[in-house]
Amino acid sequence: MLALVADDGSFCELPAPIRESAPDGPLRWQGYDAARARAAERTGEEESVVCGTAAVAGTRAVLIAFEFGFLGGSLGERTGDRLAAAYTYARAHHMPVVPLIATGGSRMQEGMVALTQLQRVARQSALTREAGQAQIAVLRDPTTGGGWATLGAGADVILALPGAQVGFAGSRVRPAGADPAAYTAESQVAVGSADAVVRPEDLKEELGTWLRLLSRPGEAVPAPVPAALGTTGLPDTGWAAVRRARSPERPRAHAYLDAYFTRRAHIGGDRCGGTDPEGMLCGFGEHDGRTVAFAAQTGTATRPAGYRTAARLIRLADRLGTPVLTLVDTPGAASGAEAERQGAGAAIAEVFGAVAAARVPVTTLVIGEGGSGGALALAAPGNTWATPDSYFSVIAPELAAAILKRPREAVEPTADQLRLRPQDLVELGLVRGIVRPAAAGGATAPPPPG
Repeated sequence: MLALVADDGSFCELPAPIRESAPDGPLRWQGYDAARARAAERTGEEESVVCGTAAVAGTRAVLIAFEFGFLGGSLGERTGDRLAAAYTYARAHHMPVVPLIATGGSRMQEGMVALTQLQRVARQSALTREAGQAQIAVLRDPTTGGGWATLGAGADVILALPGAQVGFAGSRVRPAGADPAAYTAESQVAVGSADAVVRPEDLKEELGTWLRLLSRPGEAVPAPVPAALGTTGLPDTGWAAVRRARSPERPRAHAYLDAYFTRRAHIGGDRCGGTDPEGMLCGFGEHDGRTVAFAAQTGTATRPAGYRTAARLIRLADRLGTPVLTLVDTPGAASGAEAERQGAGAAIAEVFGAVAAARVPVTTLVIGEGGSGGALALAAPGNTWATPDSYFSVIAPELAAAILKRPREAVEPTADQLRLRPQDLVELGLVRGIVRPAAAGGATAPPPPG
């Protein structure tokens, strides 16, 4: 596995901590020493993990490679020693950590002594997170038990090999009749517990991209405002602004991200069982040689999982010291019964809280519809901009008219009363300015009222 991701000749193994132990381990498990000796002879390794430093597509990292042939890649006391030493080294040298996981879980022959190694791993992971070093896990076959619940699921970004068995319950302890498809890498990505399935031949490049993006020193400089991609003229009326923002020809988030970033990588899912790939795009990208995190609405009603994914993205960027760009474009938060069952209010509150608590600068551009609190949650107070083909409103004009018990023909004048046009927003002090296409100078000073 190390040869698959490490640049040629770059791997350097870290010294293994030395631990004296009683014959047959802490439980005096008869035959344990003999089993370890056979595993060492078969694999050429002295433990179930090999830890060292290497360059991955040019970026150095601490690699933790599991050897499944050594007692099923199980975690024992000596495994915990090696993991703790690797994380400590990563913090001391300001390096990201990449666990390449293949494990069946904790080692039976060491009982609770083995299980408590998960607490050691969790502590080391938390310290590394606090230090601002990224953790990118690669899930191999199998990744189960405590190895998945700590090194795997606790990582900032989780990549998985196709078809890998991934789940807390290993194959021998699952309920009878359990659907095996639920315990796969593909299933974990589908429910938001992992970010992407990556083919082995693409893994080095993908991992290298993530390491480059997440290893750059953070700068306390706001992300530049993207240039507008759509129309340049301002709408005459509120309803004209709404119609323009709803036009199917208007550029959406994908177009803005393609124009803004030279390369980017997406995170997927909220780590709570949900994804919203059609409503929210989140990840990290390279803009003018800097890493910028992004959370972009796509023009649809945003689902709770989309908000939770955005909150996850903003919190991760904040830990890494990476500026954030948000693109606002939604008619509003999903409002159906299923969205309520999935915790829509709590999910939106997470984003409001993440933006409010962020220590890194957040830049926002409203690129289309800005519908109510579902849009405002992503907006940066004091650093929000608008395009000429956007609007921002307390609520959609149709819904405002309905709440006010106005007839259908009153929708258009209600849009004017809401003062939702880009130029209205500038005059009200709600956005800093209106951006233009790059050829016209990009971000501009506030236009005159009108």
